Amino acid sequence: MKLFVDNKPIHIVKSSKVLDPTEFDCVLDGRITTLSARVFKGDVLIKKAEKSLFESLFLLMQGNKLKKLDSITVTVDDNTSVKHYLKSRFKIIEAAGGIVRKDDKILLIYRLKKWDLPKGKLDKGETPSQAAVREVEEECNISVQLGDKIGSTWHTYTQNGKRILKKTHWYSMVCTNDSRMAPQLEEDIEDIRWMDTRELRYSLYDSYGTIRSVFQKYNKLRKKLDQSL
Repeated sequence: MKLFVDNKPIHIVKSSKVLDPTEFDCVLDGRITTLSARVFKGDVLIKKAEKSLFESLFLLMQGNKLKKLDSITVTVDDNTSVKHYLKSRFKIIEAAGGIVRKDDKILLIYRLKKWDLPKGKLDKGETPSQAAVREVEEECNISVQLGDKIGSTWHTYTQNGKRILKKTHWYSMVCTNDSRMAPQLEEDIEDIRWMDTRELRYSLYDSYGTIRSVFQKYNKLRKKLDQSL
């Protein structure tokens, strides 16, 4: 499981997975009871963490306090149990969105001073794929054809004092009509732009970790599909 907290990724993996400690800037014992912000720099490995450690970890990471942190990898003995524990600590919200292609260009939206992908929450009774198409078409005023599922991302945030765990389903799409393309201003979208590979690479630096993660999965999916042809 890969979870983003304030744009910082936490990789949760089984303790049985072989990891090279020399690839990390700091290695911690998961049985520790007190976390110090000063050691969270670069890539951090926490070995065999207890479920209770995640509560302290989230509190430490909230508010973008760990400026020098790149990533955290946490190994756990029971991956399934930890996932259930994490979900029990948050209100779960589901959303869906997509990477839209037109010829050799990809569509990005500019919202809240970041380049982003169109997405939104599921309505009652909607499937993730239905919501993904609806949200993309509403936010960009275009028509799309649904493609393969890319995967899902998880990230946490606090809203009105409540801790939210948001699961977003992502799909590949092809644009079928963009003749009236326009940003949905009421959703704080300031701009929409088709970008080639160079523009996309530059814009992703001014984006979120979750969005870069989606593109990594998307590129793997496209490579796999190309190899099957």
